Amino acid sequence: MNNGFENKRVLILEDDPLLALDLEDFFTDLGARVVGPVSSVEQALRAVSEGIDAAVLDLNLRGVYSYPVIEQLDKAGTPLVVCSGYAELPETQADLRNVVLLPKPCDLSLLHRRLLEQIDKAS
Repeated sequence: MNNGFENKRVLILEDDPLLALDLEDFFTDLGARVVGPVSSVEQALRAVSEGIDAAVLDLNLRGVYSYPVIEQLDKAGTPLVVCSGYAELPETQADLRNVVLLPKPCDLSLLHRRLLEQIDKAS
């Protein structure tokens, strides 16, 4: 069964080690080639420059925001979903009105659907 992620390079940017591992396991089980997980903006930007097909990003990485990564992915037209504890705040929704935002803890089946929608839109 094709779930849309076979051999896709999916970047995971998450600073919580347990959440990062859960996401890695989830996407690996879908057949994706997980890039990372990485926990810093610098690591994520390096991964983006090396080429990815999609990304799942945390917004706040111990006080450093992932906006530079979001901007780079948006410029490149790379599908992404932001999973964040800040997803439901009005200011986050205003800042990222063109980005799919999901609240933490992230519902993995919803994440799968929403990221797949972004991949379909980009292709």
